[in-house]
Amino acid sequence: MASGFRITPATLALSVCLAGIAPTAFCQEPSASGPAPVIAAAVADAAELPDAPDAQASAKPAAGAAAQSAGNQSGNVNTGNINGTVTDVNGDLVPGATVTLDGPGIHQTAVADDNGGFAFKDLKTGVIYVVSITATGFDTWSSAPIALAPEQFFVVKDVKLKLPDAVTSVTVTADSVEMATEQVQIEEKQRVLGIIPNFYVVYDSKNAVPLTAKLKFKLALKVSVDPVSFAGALFLGAVNQAADSPNYHQGWLGYGQRAGAVYADGFTDLMFGGAILPAVLKQDPRYFYQGSGTTKSRLLHAMQAPFVCKGDNGKWQPNYSTIGGDLISASLSNLYYPRSNRGPGLVFGNLLVNTAERTVSTVIQEFVLRKLTPSAKDKN
Repeated sequence: MASGFRITPATLALSVCLAGIAPTAFCQEPSASGPAPVIAAAVADAAELPDAPDAQASAKPAAGAAAQSAGNQSGNVNTGNINGTVTDVNGDLVPGATVTLDGPGIHQTAVADDNGGFAFKDLKTGVIYVVSITATGFDTWSSAPIALAPEQFFVVKDVKLKLPDAVTSVTVTADSVEMATEQVQIEEKQRVLGIIPNFYVVYDSKNAVPLTAKLKFKLALKVSVDPVSFAGALFLGAVNQAADSPNYHQGWLGYGQRAGAVYADGFTDLMFGGAILPAVLKQDPRYFYQGSGTTKSRLLHAMQAPFVCKGDNGKWQPNYSTIGGDLISASLSNLYYPRSNRGPGLVFGNLLVNTAERTVSTVIQEFVLRKLTPSAKDKN
């Protein structure tokens, strides 16, 4: 018994006697002389018992035990409740969750209300329970073993449903954007001899993540407006002026036209081949430095870069962005080159020249430029 009441031999004897007297004394049909003689005889018989004094002394405890036993049978004393509130890891309520209670020979279910609450009432005490909770879009949650005490209102705490691993990957995707931004910031500091932009090279190829469309445009514009890009256009304009090519006039006007044409060629090539097409086709416009393996494997890796690129999905694929960017840039040159230089020869001639220059530059990139780029030469 949960009350801790001890039954003595005297109490047991009195209980047996009362059980035999009560039906006789109070359940018989009344006689002509009334019930008094019967009651008196019963009292006299009880007085003759050798343990009568002890029995009388134990009458009240016996009555108390009987009352407590009756209370236990009604379920008001030796029962308890288990309740709680279902939330997710962000603390938001999860109504409609299925809550299951399991114990020895017990299996009950409940549905969380609009406030995420649940309750199991009038549970047997002295046994171990476990609460399990399931909800659409969440992993199953289970409580630690619960030992329920009499009359206890046990509150299940820290019910926090978690998203499954497949959904958690959305957070990882968000992190990859942040990582790509940080990597572009590092690449924007890469300069050959500390001067010439070397932004379109990934030296840490193993940990590289795809660029967003925004980052592709940002990188292209960063190169286009760099002072070194303007200086390069002015220098090549002077070279073309000396070569009298394209067929602009000589003098300062012709020099300005030639320098402007060089810059326009580079700008359109960067925007179409390094930003617009890579964003549309989901391709990475950067060169992925190999840096290890045999000389032959590195040479082949560099020479195929104008024709093969890495997609945003991480797989190698035909470099439609670079080839298409060169072709579009060469076609647009017909808008500002002298009429005598325009035509298919200008388009395909510039395409071949750009492809050859790109092939040579990637080979130099693979074997030389890293050593001349201070921010990259110490990387593993």
